[in-house]
Amino acid sequence: MHCMKLMGQSLMARDFERQVAEIQIRIAVLNRYTALGIPVTQPVG
Repeated sequence: MHCMKLMGQSLMARDFERQVAEIQIRIAVLNRYTALGIPVTQPVG
């Protein structure tokens, strides 16, 4: 939830359906940043 608030304290959309879409977009962006930060490990040998 802390990371969600870093992207903006409040929602811009007024309609409930658009608020849901806005939250889903924010979550997709956070998941993408998380995926970029996870190292890829490979066995040596």
